[in-house]
Amino acid sequence: MTVLASLTNVSRTFGDITALDDVTLDIRSGEILGLLGPNGAGKSTVISLLAGRRRATTGIVSLFGGDPAEARNRQWLGSTPQETALPESLRVGEVIDFVGAHFATRVSTAQLAAQFGLADLVRRQTGSLSGGQKRRLSVALAFVGNPRLVLLDEPTTGLDVDARRLLWEALREQHDRGVTIVVTSHYLEEIEALAERVVVMSEGRIVADDSLGGVLARVALRLVHLETPHPGAVAALDGVARREGDTYFVQDSDAFVVRLVRSGLDFRDLTVRGATLEEAFLSLTARDGAR
Repeated sequence: MTVLASLTNVSRTFGDITALDDVTLDIRSGEILGLLGPNGAGKSTVISLLAGRRRATTGIVSLFGGDPAEARNRQWLGSTPQETALPESLRVGEVIDFVGAHFATRVSTAQLAAQFGLADLVRRQTGSLSGGQKRRLSVALAFVGNPRLVLLDEPTTGLDVDARRLLWEALREQHDRGVTIVVTSHYLEEIEALAERVVVMSEGRIVADDSLGGVLARVALRLVHLETPHPGAVAALDGVARREGDTYFVQDSDAFVVRLVRSGLDFRDLTVRGATLEEAFLSLTARDGAR
């Protein structure tokens, strides 16, 4: 697949704070890439560098083969930052038309409004919109210029569950049309719902870059839930990485169950499952912070 954008050995500092620490990342055509990490991990800094809003302290940032700071290299780029300001006196349709006029080719206002559930709001002034409606409009604007690559920083902030799922469906449809999407999110279910590839960041570094399934597999933990009057003794069995309440994190669930039965400890209601993305994320970032 073609590399549309990249960071090569990129670091970015703000005074004494290192936001990115020697990050190398390729964004390839045709994928939905999820950037996952806690606050301060460096996700938004990556987005701002790719969008040309900031420059790297060291290293090389490339967008469509050129410098993201040059407008000509952003003609096929769409983006929605965490916070956007909309002119309150303009109607929704007028805002879409204004942004669309900056691109050589564009999606029609009616088509874009239909794709993002804004058809009934086209004649409304943006100042009268709810927070969720404003956010939907902000995300829709990233797609008005027929982009090849779209960067979305926390795209569903302020949306309720139904609105988030509507937006997810719109993003999947855009991806089906050939748009490559990079999305950051604090909603871990959002990354699970959208991303094909997951990049986990912690303290300005990439700690995992793999398929969704690959990230889960890298945790190499199974979760065993059981009830027992002897939780401390169960947690002390070989192979238990840690315990959280009635849940035991183990490397090999089969071997753990054998040890548990042979120990003679009382237990009941035993279940075993794989780690969720949230658990994988927490394990990866905790493991990185321990180094």
